[in-house]
Amino acid sequence: MTSIATDLPVARESRLPNWLPRVGVGRLLAHLALLFLVVVWTLPIAGLLVSSFRDPDQLAVSGWWTALTAGRVQEAARLPRATEQAEEAGRFVIRGNLLGANTDRQIATFGPTNATLRANEPGATVAMPAGGEITVEADGAYLWTSPTAFTHTTGPRIYYVAEIPPQFTLENYFTVLTTNGIGRSFINSLTVALPATIISVVVAAFAAYALAWMRFPGRTLLVVAVVGLIVVPLQLALIPVLRLYNNVAGLFGVDGKGYFGVWLAHTGFGIPLTVYLLRNYMAGLPREIMESARIDGASHFQIFVTLVLPLSIPAVASISIFQFLWIWNDLLVALVFLGAQDDQVVLTGRLINLLGAYGDRWELLTAGAFVSITVPLIVFFSLQRYFVRGLLAGSVK
Repeated sequence: MTSIATDLPVARESRLPNWLPRVGVGRLLAHLALLFLVVVWTLPIAGLLVSSFRDPDQLAVSGWWTALTAGRVQEAARLPRATEQAEEAGRFVIRGNLLGANTDRQIATFGPTNATLRANEPGATVAMPAGGEITVEADGAYLWTSPTAFTHTTGPRIYYVAEIPPQFTLENYFTVLTTNGIGRSFINSLTVALPATIISVVVAAFAAYALAWMRFPGRTLLVVAVVGLIVVPLQLALIPVLRLYNNVAGLFGVDGKGYFGVWLAHTGFGIPLTVYLLRNYMAGLPREIMESARIDGASHFQIFVTLVLPLSIPAVASISIFQFLWIWNDLLVALVFLGAQDDQVVLTGRLINLLGAYGDRWELLTAGAFVSITVPLIVFFSLQRYFVRGLLAGSVK
C-alpha cells in the first residue's frame, strides 16, 4: 500500500509536458492571446487580398474562404423551339449544351422547374412539361427526345446548378491601374506625402532636442503646450489654419491651392505628436554622452547631428512610418488645401471616385485598396531595416 501511494504523484507528474514548467502558464497564455490578436487582425487583410484576385462571378456568389474550392451557381437556360428538332430512328430529337461557351463548368444538378433543380444528378432522364424526356450530362450536353413531334413555339427553361472551379485573375488590378487618372493621383499622393513627412520629422527632431537638452525660460510651458495640441481635433483647427494660410498667401501673391499649403498643413498637424514622442525618446539618452561632448567643446548642433540623431534613428524611423501612413491615407486636408480638380486629386480621392463608378464590383474595390497600400508597405519594410540597425548602433554607443 505504501509503495503504491508514493508512486501515484510520480505517475501524475509524468503526464505533464516537459516544456510547460520552463515556459510558465502565464507566459503561455500571453503568447496565445497575442496569437489570437494577430489572427483577428490578419484575417480581414487576407480576405481582402484573396478577393482582389478572384473571378468576379465567383466573388459575387461565395466568400473568400471558399476561393480554393469549387463554387456553385444557380442558373437557367432556355431550350430551342420545336423548329430545331430532328427525326432520328422514328423519334424526334433536340440536342444542345446548357453551358454554352462556359466549358470550365460542370452540371451538379438540374430540373425542369426551379423547385426540382436539385432533384436530378447528371445523366438522369427527366420528363419535360412540354412533352418528351430530357437527359443532361455533366458537361452540359443534353438530349431531348419525344416519340411524337414537338409542337411548342416557345422554348421551355431548364434549371441547373453548375460547379465553377477556382479561378484567379490579374484583370482586376489591370482595370484599376488603367483607370483614367489613377497614375496621376498616385504621383499626387507621393508629392504630398514624401515632402510633408520629411519636413515634419526634421522640424520635430530639432524641436525635440531643444526641449530635451537645452535650458531656456519657458521650456516646461512649451512641453505642456505641445501635449495640449495633441488632443486638438484636426477638424476643429482646419478652418482657422486655412483662413490664416490664405491671408498670408495673399500677402505674397501665392495661390492658396497648391502643394506648399498641404505640406505646411500636414507639418503643422503632425508636429505636436512627433515632437512629444521624439522628446521623450531623446530625454532618455545617456546624460554622460552629452556632458562628454560639451567638455570636448561641441556645440548643440554638433551634438544633435553627431550623437543624438544617430542614437534616435529607431524613434525617427518609427515616427516617419506613422506620419507617412497618416498623410498617405488622408483625404480631408488634401481636398481643402490642394483641391478636387481631376489633375490634383490624391489617390484616396480617386479611389472614392472608383467606389462611386464601380460600387457593385467588389473585385475592383479590393484591388484598388491593395494598390493604395503598396507604397506604405514599401516604406514600412524599408524603414524597418534602418530601425533595427539604428537600435543596434545605439546599444553599442
